[in-house]
Amino acid sequence: MINKNKIHSSKEYNTWFDSKYYHILYKDRDHDEARKFITKLLEHLNLKKNAKILDAACGKGRHSIEIEKLGYKVTGIDLSKNSIKHAKQFENLNLKFKIHDISIPLGIKFNAVFNLFTSFGYYNRENDLKTLLSIEENLKDDGVGVIDFFNIYNVKKNLIEQENIIRDNINFNISRKTKDKLVEKNISFEDNSIKYSYKETVNGLNLNDFKNYFKKTNLEINEIFGDYELNKFDLNYSPRLIIVFKKKSQSN
Repeated sequence: MINKNKIHSSKEYNTWFDSKYYHILYKDRDHDEARKFITKLLEHLNLKKNAKILDAACGKGRHSIEIEKLGYKVTGIDLSKNSIKHAKQFENLNLKFKIHDISIPLGIKFNAVFNLFTSFGYYNRENDLKTLLSIEENLKDDGVGVIDFFNIYNVKKNLIEQENIIRDNINFNISRKTKDKLVEKNISFEDNSIKYSYKETVNGLNLNDFKNYFKKTNLEINEIFGDYELNKFDLNYSPRLIIVFKKKSQSN
């Protein structure tokens, strides 16, 4: 007999991000936008063909796949077992995926490390710095990195506090709020008479927060963009905070 009052809840990142419901809710993400962004970004960075690129927190691999198509050797890592299982069907000689925590160095050096689509800040701020130091460790000297995060000021200004989204006949009730320098999204729904409740919590980092992190690393911010067209960052209007940085050579 199904317990109609049974509620699944977890604050742990991997429980929600590894569930089938996460992928149902977000299945309509704009792949065309991702493709255009990757193309524009790589044209701007002007990396050599066959450069080794790490896609840190790759999810199902949508960015990794596009990067490899443009002539690069790509490794995608993510904590979600289901996401990596899905991504592995696209593996080839120049595209590999593995389950790995982005806050722990891989022990491999890359020409570039990308952390895209707000895949940063899901733990405490100490872990944010640990993740950034891991990115540094994964980069070759003079290697480049990109962190694609939301613009917290834009998020607060345009916050949709409550909405319902229907996917695969499941009604996802979503509430959002900002508090204590966090952006919190609560997701509740019912499937097969079982109630589920999950939470996404992201550190509400602003540009100064990132600058303070970078001061504690051997990474140097080079450019800051505000959207996927790589327009200049505007604190009040930009939807994204895209930071391009470089690992300083040990000889400097």
